Amino acid sequence: MRRLLLLGLALFLLLMLPGSVRQHLTVARFHTDFIDKRIYAYRDWQSAGVRIDQGDRVAIEAEGEWLYTPDEYHGAEGHAIFRAPSFYPLPQIAGGVLIGRIGETGQPFRVGGSADVRAQEHGILYLRINDDALSDNDGWVAVQIDVTETEESLP
Repeated sequence: MRRLLLLGLALFLLLMLPGSVRQHLTVARFHTDFIDKRIYAYRDWQSAGVRIDQGDRVAIEAEGEWLYTPDEYHGAEGHAIFRAPSFYPLPQIAGGVLIGRIGETGQPFRVGGSADVRAQEHGILYLRINDDALSDNDGWVAVQIDVTETEESLP
């Protein structure tokens, strides 16, 4: 009788335990909550692995250092003094700053250390350093990306 009671109690616990554990688990609402990617200074446009829909809110945070000018490491904000010339991907802003675009042919925009933008088009998010000659660059910045659907989002 005692063994039967213990067996019943064990069976009861096995059946109840998964339900109580499941209540305490949390799951991210969006897959982009997990996006944490490195963007390298010596590479051209790099896919962030995130698909954006027109109207979505895209929040990007970046930190790290990369070599943009000889012997000078800068963060995602780029160089404090030198402006990008007309032949850079995004002219007239800081050279060496983190920039982004949505889609293969999207209009580049400034990201820097952080950006919060509304997507004007559909596509994959691409990021890179604002520089013309990438082969002499070094380092990377880590980016965290969060995409939120808005009332204006179009699938």
